[in-house]
Amino acid sequence: MMSSRTQGYIYVLITMCIWGGFTLSTRLSVKWHIESWDLAALRFLLAFCILIPILIWKKDTAFLWKKEPIILAVIGGLLYCLTCYSAFYYVPAAHAAIFLNGCLPLCTALAGFILFRHPFDRHTWLSLAIMLSAITTMSVLMYQETGTAFGFGDFLFFMSAIWWGIFTVLLRHWKLSAWHTMCGVAIWSAIIYIPIYLLFLPKNLSAPEPTHLFVQVLFHGIFVVIVATLTYVEAIKRLGAFKAGSIVTLAPFIAAILAVPLLDEPLSFAIICGLIGIGIGALQPWRWFGRKDALAQQLEQHKAVK
Repeated sequence: MMSSRTQGYIYVLITMCIWGGFTLSTRLSVKWHIESWDLAALRFLLAFCILIPILIWKKDTAFLWKKEPIILAVIGGLLYCLTCYSAFYYVPAAHAAIFLNGCLPLCTALAGFILFRHPFDRHTWLSLAIMLSAITTMSVLMYQETGTAFGFGDFLFFMSAIWWGIFTVLLRHWKLSAWHTMCGVAIWSAIIYIPIYLLFLPKNLSAPEPTHLFVQVLFHGIFVVIVATLTYVEAIKRLGAFKAGSIVTLAPFIAAILAVPLLDEPLSFAIICGLIGIGIGALQPWRWFGRKDALAQQLEQHKAVK
């Protein structure tokens, strides 16, 4: 029988594989000529078809008619997915690790302060200083190398980080369960987006190979939307939010490195500097040392009492 801690690390590993795979597979969809509009529509449609029968069978549909799932679906489903998918058409996977995943802690903290006046702690201020220094250094180096500091894809990734930060803060504030959040976002995203897609947006489903399209829709519709959400929540239950979140944050950075040999993507010195700086700011490794010191103090106090 596995311990709760071991189970937590297994759930973290599964989540890391899916989150890292999201970066690689979305970038690969560009090479396979799969449009972001089509991928988003098929992703939402597949999740809708899987989850609706389950909710009806469980007689658990009342929560769908509240305002919270609809708002979360618009922000964390539609806006996040469309800006994120579109960004991969302009910049390599390494840019996603920096401007999307690396900036998520910062954007979440900013959203909490703006929406609910949650104060910044000293860890957030230090992360902010490290991230801004890393982005400034990277932009200067990129300008020297290419004549351009940032691109449109970087802007879209940063917008995606903003959407996910707002989504996270609202989710914490409303205290919805992982199951209701996942179902509400997937179902309402499909209800809102599919009619817009069918009536107004361009469609290019005949261009990619059917096998490529099937693989992408299966991965994004089931593993990203459903499996990763549940495994991440289970990991947090067993390891705590800080440890689980810190480890999982490494996945996109690993994916950015793997994209170099697997997808033949460039990795310049400027991007390497950005990855290192943003990674340190996002992971906040100094907090691990602080926790060890606190644990040592507790042990000393315990020994003194005995």
